[in-house]
Amino acid sequence: MYDHYTMVIKWSEEDNAYIVTVPELPGCITHGDTYEEAVQQGRDAIESWIDARRASGRTIPAPGSKILVIQ
Repeated sequence: MYDHYTMVIKWSEEDNAYIVTVPELPGCITHGDTYEEAVQQGRDAIESWIDARRASGRTIPAPGSKILVIQ
């Protein structure tokens, strides 16, 4: 289930890191020093976000379209 969410990965010169956002999950943001690390951090962030939401009894948004953006 976690692999079906969209991760937007952008290089940030300011942060000198890849920034990961998940549009379907408000506030789900992370980063990585390498692209590979950013992807793994994104997966971990999605899992943590969903687990926290589930634990609080709140609804979990459905995954959207799969899009990979690299800048």
